[in-house]
Amino acid sequence: MKTTFVQKTILCFFLVCSFHLLAQNKSGRALILIDKDWSFSFGHQYDTKKDFGHAEGYFSYLTKTGFGDGPAASGFDDRAWRKLDLPHDWAVEQPFSETASFSHGFKSAGKNFPEKSIGWYRKKINIPNEDLGKIISLKFDGVFRNSKVFFNGFYLGTEESGYNGFEYDVSAYVNYGGENTIVVRVDASMEEGWFYEGAGIYRHVYLQKTNPLHVKQNGTYVTSEISKDNALITAEVKLENKGHFKGNVEINQIILDASGIQVATKSENVTAPEFYKTNAYSSKLNVKNPLLWDIDSPNLYQLITEIKKDGEVIDSYKTSFGIRTIEFNPENGFFLNGKQVKLKGTNNHQDHAGIGTALPDEIQYYRIAKLKAMGSNAYRCSHHPPTPELLDACDKLGMLVIDETRLMGINEYHLNDLQRMMERDRNHPSIFCWSVGNEEWQIEGGITGERITNIMQDFSKSIDPTRPVTVGISSGFKSGISSVVEIMGYNYLGNGDIDAHRNQFKQQPGMGTEEGSTFATRGIYFTDDAKHYKSAYDKKPRPTFYSIEEGWKFYAERPYLAGMFIWTGFDYRGEPTPYGWPSVTSYFGMMDVCGFPKDNVFYLKSWWGKEPVLHVLPHWNWSGMEGKEIDVWAYSNCDEVELFLNKKSLGKKKMEQNSHLEWKVKYTPGTLEAVGYKNGKKVLSDVQKTTGRAENIKLSLDKENVLKGNVSVLTVETTDKKGLHIPTANDEIMFSIKGGKILGVGNGDPTSLESDQFIDDIALVAISNFMEQKATTASLPQKLPNYSEKEWTEAFKDRDYKKQAPSYIYKGEFDLKNNSASNVVSFFYKKIGVETVVFINGNKVEPSKDDSQKYVLNSAILKEGKNTIHIAATPLQKVKDWDVMNTDPGIIQVITPAESWKRKLFNGYAQIIIQKDENAKEVVLSASGKELKNGLIVVK
Repeated sequence: MKTTFVQKTILCFFLVCSFHLLAQNKSGRALILIDKDWSFSFGHQYDTKKDFGHAEGYFSYLTKTGFGDGPAASGFDDRAWRKLDLPHDWAVEQPFSETASFSHGFKSAGKNFPEKSIGWYRKKINIPNEDLGKIISLKFDGVFRNSKVFFNGFYLGTEESGYNGFEYDVSAYVNYGGENTIVVRVDASMEEGWFYEGAGIYRHVYLQKTNPLHVKQNGTYVTSEISKDNALITAEVKLENKGHFKGNVEINQIILDASGIQVATKSENVTAPEFYKTNAYSSKLNVKNPLLWDIDSPNLYQLITEIKKDGEVIDSYKTSFGIRTIEFNPENGFFLNGKQVKLKGTNNHQDHAGIGTALPDEIQYYRIAKLKAMGSNAYRCSHHPPTPELLDACDKLGMLVIDETRLMGINEYHLNDLQRMMERDRNHPSIFCWSVGNEEWQIEGGITGERITNIMQDFSKSIDPTRPVTVGISSGFKSGISSVVEIMGYNYLGNGDIDAHRNQFKQQPGMGTEEGSTFATRGIYFTDDAKHYKSAYDKKPRPTFYSIEEGWKFYAERPYLAGMFIWTGFDYRGEPTPYGWPSVTSYFGMMDVCGFPKDNVFYLKSWWGKEPVLHVLPHWNWSGMEGKEIDVWAYSNCDEVELFLNKKSLGKKKMEQNSHLEWKVKYTPGTLEAVGYKNGKKVLSDVQKTTGRAENIKLSLDKENVLKGNVSVLTVETTDKKGLHIPTANDEIMFSIKGGKILGVGNGDPTSLESDQFIDDIALVAISNFMEQKATTASLPQKLPNYSEKEWTEAFKDRDYKKQAPSYIYKGEFDLKNNSASNVVSFFYKKIGVETVVFINGNKVEPSKDDSQKYVLNSAILKEGKNTIHIAATPLQKVKDWDVMNTDPGIIQVITPAESWKRKLFNGYAQIIIQKDENAKEVVLSASGKELKNGLIVVK
């Protein structure tokens, strides 16, 4: 697929979406992204004082409605918290630690770090009076993990899994015409997977508004039957009535093509559901000469479901879908639209270099475009439901998908998760198979596994009978799940006899759901176990595992196997097999964590893609190895390849199907060139040259930035004086930016312990030993007097609010670990008096002009270690006897400015992800390095 086609496809789709957004607004339905302007702070896993006093109240949020305390309370003061936008992954921001989790990439978060395992998020929103009577809900695409959500102090619920989308109706709790507070407490102390999962609100959050009678969330289901030049569309819709409307309504179903032209419509009068009930309705529509969805032409349609009452549209709901057929055949594999398609797939987790799991939408498209460019046509979501934007990218770019639930089982926890995933995702034409499990070794080979699989499989069919079900099996292919699953998922051909299993179950289609698991470090061609580097030549990784070439040959030669999914497309954080610390990412990927290709990409591109390919490896910078033999390989789909060293032929070799070519070459600096021939004619060449030293920094915009948004991916490299890329460069590059911000940096080095992000450190320092003395006058001192040390008593203890002194002087302490002049230290005062004067170390300080209860403290009056704060104040008075008076004087915020953004190149490359400011016309990124000419790029 050409990039220009992809861009046109996306542009047309977004024009259609824009049209429907307008229609939805007119109907009263609105879906508002509320990712911006959240406050965030760490709490604590078990110390309630460090968790801002949450759940310390006499009445908790579980005992009485509306009693959210600590940060869950609407009136909690979060001014000193960090301000950020979603999506957000706090784990990626942490340093690495040898004591942290191996599976999660040794990031200092999770159960071994109780001070970094709880995250609090708060946001204030205004909801106008005119929304009274609508259904107002909060919609979360995913929070990792175990989230508790509060709204105006009211507890809404808990979602344990970090991968489920969920929503809460807040209509009854809204302060209409005023301010409302959303609070989320996230507990990432426990892991769900054995791979990096991030931490926090790492997917989108929305505020949704609908009429009481509306299309239920994920309440449409579109299927099609194709006959000659006609597609019969069945459009099912679930209406939910959260009001008292009774009577008939009209359901108007409209199908639009990618350009927004109406191609079919159907209207029906139906009886509305009763109060708080849901009814399903089905309509049949015909689309003539349908444009089918496939991997080369991912044609999409839109179903607009309008609900009309007395001729007025009261709800409008859009559903993207595709028209296509899928079939698994036990003899001939997989068919898409009646055409046999060999699945050329990869498994992938959801993190990316520099940003962890908090991927902007543009990065979802970037990653799928990278895989498409490699020749891949299929993607397995391993091992959990993906973010919705990933599936959108697969729909629009033409990538088949296996959608996978997190855990096998037959109880509500398991089946409810499966149902939510399927109902959310079943309209995506890219999904061709559901996976209900993966490598469940405890149950794979026995009767328990059979029973669970049969139930989950039949349950899946009750939700979506149009797609088959698979399970990835790795502990032998003989019995148990393997004998009953609809589509057999073989995880690694070394784990059993695939041919024998197929001969026993000839009516059971199969595919390689995982294959490869090879080790490679990009740009490394000699294994060095001391440095944790694995050679990038495609070799058998372990005795019972196979190389990428061996695996692909096995599946390619067997028509009955639908194809294979390589473990993995991209490297990912965690599981740094075969090593441990200080390796922090996997070695399995065809590409590294940035998406820079390892050499295996070119092997796959040769036999998976449609274009001529020729790639020669390794690089040709081997100073000190003159005269020693170097293994030279060529990946190509040409008929023959001839190798030249400094224009001298080293021989022409014939390329066998699904293979590669090898030479032994004694190293001599210069030019290594491979020439490819088809039908005896030269069609391609690839060159590796010995370069000079690095002199220039080159910044370039990656061509896979196919989605026109505010986020872009750039490649950083160095070149010599001739402009040649330096494949061995490891220079440290510094970055500065105007018109935008940097989201993250990476380089693909599996052993790099460099920071992924450079953000200001915000420390909150409590005021301790808070004491008081009574004053005899309401006049507050402007200079700090000397007070008798004997008369200090514990502040507010046994305070008689009916007999208060005219004023009080309070004293407390706070500790500063350092008093750098670059730090910004502020006191966020929480009102304990009507009028107030504040002294720090005996010096009167003035409030900020923009916030009368914030004091920015000059470093000249501060000192490292213990500091003293005095507050003189006239007392607050109780209006009612049961009023709860504030006794917290506030908190000290210490901002330590971040270092400049930087990253070392790794074997020639680094990556930087940037985001343009909303109102900026362009972003200017500058790069500098020691003894290097600066680089600069302007991104419009």
